Amino acid sequence: MPSPRAAVLASFAKHRCSAILRTKDPHAVEPALQAAVRGGFRIVEVTMNTPDCLAHIAELRQRADLTVGVGTVLSVDDAKLAMAAGAQFLVSPVTDAQVITFCRQHELVSVPGTWTPTEMMNAHRAGADIVKLFPGPANGPDFLRALRGPLPFLKVFPTSGVTEENCEDWLRAGAFGLGFVNALFDPEDLAAGRFDVVEARAKRMVDKVRAFAHVREAGAPVLDITATA
Repeated sequence: MPSPRAAVLASFAKHRCSAILRTKDPHAVEPALQAAVRGGFRIVEVTMNTPDCLAHIAELRQRADLTVGVGTVLSVDDAKLAMAAGAQFLVSPVTDAQVITFCRQHELVSVPGTWTPTEMMNAHRAGADIVKLFPGPANGPDFLRALRGPLPFLKVFPTSGVTEENCEDWLRAGAFGLGFVNALFDPEDLAAGRFDVVEARAKRMVDKVRAFAHVREAGAPVLDITATA
């Protein structure tokens, strides 16, 4: 049997995308999450500053087919609360070596936020499983492609700046996976209760990521028309 941490990493490697919910509207949380799951997302993250985050994490963990994590984890105290709610992975906008160590000690996957190659290497050396690229640079896929030239072993997971329209560009550039935030959970849709729109958008996003992954697994070439010789 794989360890809990290994099983979560395998889920990330299989699904390649996560639904990340950050909202101030307590009435939108549950229907938004359910819409994303109905649309096909199997990795779900709720940020600590979303109302009743930990209760929603505990509820999502009742489903055996979901991999569930907490975002905006800024301290070991946050990490302890997230773990108690059942979180399987912890995500942060910054790199905190103590949080990474806590994750290693408790079989949780750590996804600290990084922006520069130096930050990514420091997080990797501290034991991070995946490095989150945050915030996303304007030329995101080009930035990632250049970074992975000398650092191909890093599992880079962009979030900010990832959209339905550019997700394939990110994957083609070498992203380990992608996090969809407002591009999935559009604040106007949540405010208007258009959860059917969220579900339909989720399905399109997941289908695009799955199609790209299927081509790679089948061994067919994926042309990168932006690559330079």
